[in-house]
Order: sequence, then structure tokens, then C-alpha cells
Amino acid sequence: AGNYRTQLWDKQSESFLPSTPGLGMHVEVKDPDGKVVLSRQYGSEGRFTFTSHTPGEHQICLHSNSTRMALFAGGKLRVHLDIQVGEHTNNYPEIAAKDKLTELQLRARQLLDQVEQIQKEQN
Repeated sequence: AGNYRTQLWDKQSESFLPSTPGLGMHVEVKDPDGKVVLSRQYGSEGRFTFTSHTPGEHQICLHSNSTRMALFAGGKLRVHLDIQVGEHTNNYPEIAAKDKLTELQLRARQLLDQVEQIQKEQN
């Protein structure tokens, strides 16, 4: 899962400011074989998720439509990107509420997920 937000350089204040809603970002994810896993257009900030079916290094490309925006000509764009992998992508409070798990059951689920992730990494 990835979260991102963009900021545009403002010449007047000489600082980065939150991007305008018109700015779009295209997110593309490729697996180790070069096969496209995700290709989608988002706004100036957003969240994308994908499930990898092939072990190995994945490529994440973010392209902005800012080059086509007259307002951006000659400017700078800053992108903040936060990526979570494996069991870190699970929202455990949400899982506990949905499955009506006790705190002990929830902790056991988290530990099982961690063991599974370690096993995948070792493989």
C-alpha cells in the first residue's frame, strides 16, 4: 500500500505549498518480470494498493500531469511517498471490530501474519 501527497513550488512565497486539486498523478506498478500490476490515474494526493504475486523487486512509477499545466511551467514538484508492505498494510483495529476478536485473538492474528511474512522473506 502506498500513500502520497504532492506540493508545488510557489515562487512568491519561495516555499512548497499543497498542490491544487487539478494536479493529477498516474501511478504504475510493475512486477519483477516487467508485467504491469497497477496502472491508474489519481489526484494530487491519494492512496494506492496492490498485491504482489511474484517475489522480488517491484517498480513504482509516479507521473504527474503537471508538465501539461501552464501554471507549472518551469516549477518544481515535491512528492511525499509512504509505502507499507506485508503485514504492516493490515488495519488491525478494523479487523478486530469486523471479526469481533478479543485482544488476545487479535495479537495472535498479528503474530501469525508476522511469521508468514518472515517465511516469505526467507523463501
